[in-house]
Amino acid sequence: MAQTDNKKFFENLSGAGKAIAVLTSGGDAQGMNAAVRAVVRMGIYVGAKVYFVHEGYQGMVDGGDNIKEAKWESVSSMLQMGGTVIGSARCNDFRMHEGRLKAAHNLVQRGITNLCVIGGDGSLTGANLFRKEWSGLLAELVQQGLIDEEASQKYSALHIVGMVGSIDNDFCGTDMTIGTDSALHRIIEVVDAIMTTAQSYFGLDWLKNMIGMVFALNGEMMLPTVKQDAVFYLSVCASDWVLIPEMPPEDGWEEKMCQKLSATRSRGSRLNIIIVAEGATDRHGKAITSSIVKDLVVQRLGFDTRVTILGHVQRGGTPSAFDRILASRMGVEAVLALLETTANTPACVVSLCGNQSVQLPLMECVQMTQQVQKAMDEKRFEEAVRLRGRCICYILFVTCSVSNFNVAVLNVGAPAAGMNAAVRSAVRVGISEGHKMFAVSDGFEGFYKGQIKEIKWADVGGWTGQGGSLLGTKRTLPAKHIDKIAEQMRKYNINALLVIGGFEALECLLQLYEARSSYEEFCIPLCMLPATISNNVPGTNLSIGADTALNAIVETCDRIKQSASGTKHRVFIIETMGGYCGYLASVGGLAAGADAAYIFEEPFDIRELQSNVEHLTETIHPCFYVNENSNENYTTDFIYQLYSEEGKGVFDCRKNVLGHMQQGGAPSPFDRNFGTKIAAKAMQWISKKLNESYRKGRVFANTEDSACLLGMRQRAMVFQPVVQLRDETDFVHRIPKEQWWLKLRPLMKILAKYKTSHGCHLNIQTAAVFKGHAVL
Repeated sequence: MAQTDNKKFFENLSGAGKAIAVLTSGGDAQGMNAAVRAVVRMGIYVGAKVYFVHEGYQGMVDGGDNIKEAKWESVSSMLQMGGTVIGSARCNDFRMHEGRLKAAHNLVQRGITNLCVIGGDGSLTGANLFRKEWSGLLAELVQQGLIDEEASQKYSALHIVGMVGSIDNDFCGTDMTIGTDSALHRIIEVVDAIMTTAQSYFGLDWLKNMIGMVFALNGEMMLPTVKQDAVFYLSVCASDWVLIPEMPPEDGWEEKMCQKLSATRSRGSRLNIIIVAEGATDRHGKAITSSIVKDLVVQRLGFDTRVTILGHVQRGGTPSAFDRILASRMGVEAVLALLETTANTPACVVSLCGNQSVQLPLMECVQMTQQVQKAMDEKRFEEAVRLRGRCICYILFVTCSVSNFNVAVLNVGAPAAGMNAAVRSAVRVGISEGHKMFAVSDGFEGFYKGQIKEIKWADVGGWTGQGGSLLGTKRTLPAKHIDKIAEQMRKYNINALLVIGGFEALECLLQLYEARSSYEEFCIPLCMLPATISNNVPGTNLSIGADTALNAIVETCDRIKQSASGTKHRVFIIETMGGYCGYLASVGGLAAGADAAYIFEEPFDIRELQSNVEHLTETIHPCFYVNENSNENYTTDFIYQLYSEEGKGVFDCRKNVLGHMQQGGAPSPFDRNFGTKIAAKAMQWISKKLNESYRKGRVFANTEDSACLLGMRQRAMVFQPVVQLRDETDFVHRIPKEQWWLKLRPLMKILAKYKTSHGCHLNIQTAAVFKGHAVL
């Protein structure tokens, strides 16, 4: 799009003279406050008046102080808060015509004709009904003498944009709803805690969810679905059995479950975990409750059994980094959608589709969501699952005794949370595919030293929730030891190789590919899975471990900011890792509400630093992120000293270097699931390539497409030959030449209240990139 077209486009999005109201309705969900904050600040940024509607639809009906104009400072320090600070309430009055008439009157009195509704399908359906009735409601108000004809004409159309805020993740049309990821964090924390104590006893532990949510794994993408995440719990929580409403168990499930539990114990496990979703039933509609299953296990197996009901703890706590970014991105998109509406524009909902934000017709999504429930009520469960989304359930507990090929798996580079989940998934899927799996310790350094051994099914038990790399990982590249590595390949008859790691892993695969001309041992299927907190691997939007690192950064920043409460004006300079890649600084800064992030990819100079110093006087406890290699001269120490000198008598300055804590900790739900799913898909690809390349009693594969990186490209998981990624890579600085997340950077400045005039470069860029571009 030409720059003149960009200017015209943004001018058409001007919010001057418009009034926007934002409300949260129904059950609360972590991340709602981030969405409210984004709506308020983006609305004010484009020149609109923005109003809070407190207590949801009830506040709209009651009016008065429940509808207040929001200021920029009104949403300060709320990004990290759970729940919804503007309140939410179930409202029977709004269900009645008289209630909606009162609500219309209250909105017209304030000139509000744009509504941003954050809630579930019921809240959004109510909003659409309100929109449809709007002209009739205004006519009644005129007839009753509450408004005049001029006001009726001036405010003749009501515009609605929805955002789905629900921990259930039960809304069709979006891959993820606001609050789902945070709820999964709470669940995983509890499950991990239960496992540590339960493993001390030779008993069975039972976990019941109030809202059972899962991540379905399908062949092309990660598709979260409400209450249908059997695979998520099987793989991510390492549970033994899951019961969910969408997929009721077949008749005789009781016996099958008990056999499974007994088989697990016979392999030496000291712990069984069973997870049941609220509303789980059998095929005949009979409820399956925790007490029923507990009694079943005790009576048939005699296992000591405990029940843990999570309840509303799933709604609590601070929002995850994912939810903060998702909600912020959706809030901005919602404002832009409202500014583009016309009198005939139907209500829309802002959704997440793979790695992109999109606007979809609200009622089409609502109707599909209702069809799912109808299919379940009518016991058409296969159709309900299909409506939720395509899914492939990798049931990772069925072993296979046939051994066809030898497959080795190893980690390369720095440790990243989720590596162990990927190894576990690869090992168990590989075994179920009929392969003999070998684990290599300490990367290629261990490979050439012969630190290779067969790894069995039970050897990877409990790995999913472990941080770091249990196999050990080194940055050693294979080129210097290629002879010894080829010798080990022959010794163990390795037929395929799965490498899990960061930028070094890509370099390793390229070196192995080039060595094929001299060593036939490397003419085998080679696959790489991106795993690095820096997220600097070309060919993928996301890497295993990056989400966990973002959460570590956000949690630390929250604590740092909290330490300044009640003190004088204080500025924080926070250094993140990432080498020359500014992903952690930029996306972490956006999630934590930073004022700016200095990165290598976008050069900055002393003039920008000076501008930021001037900005500091207007912000409460501002926070600046600095990528470790952002600039050779303007280092973290330099920026700290500059701000300290310029801020004398005005603000205090503190410096924090996060360091290797960003690599530690238990993997997040996203990284556990992502690692599990991507490794399973990689092993299926390896099996296919092995069968295709097996000729005359041996495996021989030397084509480009037999050495691939498996990455996430927007919505799809794509195998890409590593040699084709060379042109996309800056090997000097170890980053991709194009990085999608750079398009999100203008959002940080907008939400940090930098003074910019309409039509300037920042505004033009913002308007252009916010339309349908990537979100975390």
